[in-house]
Amino acid sequence: MDLRLSRSMLPCAVLLATWSAAAQAAERPPNFVVIFADDLGYGDLACYGHPTIRSPHLDQMAREGMRFTQFYSAAEVCTPSRAALLTGRLPPRNGMCGQRRVLFPGSKRGLPAEEVTIAELLKQRGYATACIGKWHLGHLPPYLPTAQGFDSYFGIPYSNDMDRVSSSPPGRAAFLAPQIEYWNVPLLRNTQTIERPADQHTLTRRYAQEAVRFIHEHAERPFFLYLPHTMPHVPLFASGEFAGTSRRGLFGDVVEELDHAVGEVLKALREANVAERTLVIFTSDNGPWLTQGEQGGSAGLLRDGKGSTWEGGMREPAIAWWPGTVPAGSVSHELASTLDLLPTFCALAGVEPPADRPLDGYDLSAALKGGKSPRREMFYYRAFELMAVRLGPWKAHYQTQTGYGQPRPEKHDPPLLFHLEIDPGEHYNVAGQQPQVLDEIAAVVARHRKTMQPAPSQIDD
Repeated sequence: MDLRLSRSMLPCAVLLATWSAAAQAAERPPNFVVIFADDLGYGDLACYGHPTIRSPHLDQMAREGMRFTQFYSAAEVCTPSRAALLTGRLPPRNGMCGQRRVLFPGSKRGLPAEEVTIAELLKQRGYATACIGKWHLGHLPPYLPTAQGFDSYFGIPYSNDMDRVSSSPPGRAAFLAPQIEYWNVPLLRNTQTIERPADQHTLTRRYAQEAVRFIHEHAERPFFLYLPHTMPHVPLFASGEFAGTSRRGLFGDVVEELDHAVGEVLKALREANVAERTLVIFTSDNGPWLTQGEQGGSAGLLRDGKGSTWEGGMREPAIAWWPGTVPAGSVSHELASTLDLLPTFCALAGVEPPADRPLDGYDLSAALKGGKSPRREMFYYRAFELMAVRLGPWKAHYQTQTGYGQPRPEKHDPPLLFHLEIDPGEHYNVAGQQPQVLDEIAAVVARHRKTMQPAPSQIDD
């Protein structure tokens, strides 16, 4: 070939290669990272108003992304909340709820194999998937993350206060001065126990290290990272770098280390040059465990906490981050829920959600770009009992029960009614002035009940 002709074709070849690379990048779906705190309350971060807990990395995440003010978990305690996030279905539909409320080390079941998780759906599109942290959806091999669509798993299979040894101090004394040896909780890699008891002082740091490694190893393909942290669920443990450094005491130490771990994940995304193609969601599984006193968190102005269907039990801090897509420094007052993550991720990834079962989530793609959320209602379940329903700004309580300490629910006829945008603390019952609103909510409840076919409990067996 003539050398001059060869040289003249070189710019065309470079241009074609550039176009090809750009086309491949455009076709590649976004990455997803879900960072799920445990028992973190609505008022436990600086960017949500806490006066002494420092959360600079989450504050920066909010400045660079979107902070939600009306974002809900799908349940008031651990196991059902996690099942709902991963399946986009209310807990009664998959049986991941019951009188025992959560799974325990002696439980024989877990998330049913017929349930379809976010990880399983995204693998259809070629995603690498990893779960790093607390699972709590079944500790036996058929129910672990590697059987639910995740390529790999590193973490503890249930809550860090389980497997308590008989020689530990009685009552709450073990929690007031926690030691690793008081809880024989296993640390797993995939399906194998690699440490028992887990060194809980280092869990938050090691989860972050595993997450950073996963991001760098899979930067060239789409990935889904589910990062459900163990903390700040009691017993509280912080590493030496953070112990004794917060004005809020041990709880603050733990939250500030969690904040640092979030910063490490965002830093890794930038270093791997995938920040602009990665949607990160940070939120919590349920509200703060108020009965733990100083070792529990705060729901801020919201009523009650973990275990209850008052706002403090299910309304959570939530931050979305996706540079170049989610508007920086934005605040969304739109209704949203962890139930919405599955349909949102499917829409963004170009994956069809399951069509053979009812889903309870909505696609939040427009809301993440500063638009409206399609969600108008929220159903508050405690186990299989529908306790309350939100429609727009209105919330009707058909039954109320504190998170812990109230043996039976109190039924309300007519229901209690609160306008949550005027009265987020649920102090002023306006049912007597708004009978038409109660009628509208009753119609929503009637339609919902027609679609609800509860599955057998996987927890109470």
